[in-house]
Amino acid sequence: MGQGWERPAAWISPDWPVSDRVGAVFTTRHGGVSQPPYDSFNLGTHVGDEAGPVSVNRWRLADAIGARPVFLNQVHGRSVVRLDPGSSDGLQADACVCTVPGVACVVMVADCLPILLADRRGRAVAAVHAGWRGLAGGVIEAAVNAIGESMVEADGAAAQPAADLIAWLGPCIGPDAFEVGEDVRQAFLAADHMASAAFRPLGQGKYLADLPVLARQRLQALGVTDVSGHDGSDPWCTVSQSSRFFSHRRDARALGGSGRMAACVWLR
Repeated sequence: MGQGWERPAAWISPDWPVSDRVGAVFTTRHGGVSQPPYDSFNLGTHVGDEAGPVSVNRWRLADAIGARPVFLNQVHGRSVVRLDPGSSDGLQADACVCTVPGVACVVMVADCLPILLADRRGRAVAAVHAGWRGLAGGVIEAAVNAIGESMVEADGAAAQPAADLIAWLGPCIGPDAFEVGEDVRQAFLAADHMASAAFRPLGQGKYLADLPVLARQRLQALGVTDVSGHDGSDPWCTVSQSSRFFSHRRDARALGGSGRMAACVWLR
């Protein structure tokens, strides 16, 4: 890599059965120049970190993946944008889709669940930012629909592409750390009573919620059955793995701020 910098071994390369045309990576907090509490590979410009280090970190990400990452303005909604070589940073959406090489779909997280999607033949990719509001609001459904539409427009693929999609779930707040109220549980039960399996009661109207289980349920309901990545175990938990991952819930109050990691997927 340029200037003597190399991609950190601590970054995660998704283990999923995608085409060689598809590249993907999940950054950790290692390999950057940001100072505490954003040490060291913070990619967020909105969290209180200085602009200079964030700019260096973003340059390093682009250098490492060999594609141009496009950073969204994420608002915990369900909007999806189509990326192309002219797309600029700051588009307001919580998911993005791309069918052209050299442009990376990116979502930033620090407890929310990042989901990467790709079709088996490497024709289209997507990245999804899925906190509980986005999940309950249908961001996965919107992203799967958008990637299907993009494939139809690109090469006339089948209009129902879900069975041709592969999903990878990245690190997020784990099922032993994500405490929520009855309002969150009801938001999911209103759409699917099977979602109750993802909530463990703590008493007094509190529950521990399992974001990866909720995401897998939504993906399976859409017909996306090839799902890998986050399995609910502790090594995937952003809260418990403080040396490896940023966590807004863990660090924002205790340290005054938390950095952001990125899940990236692109076509070569």
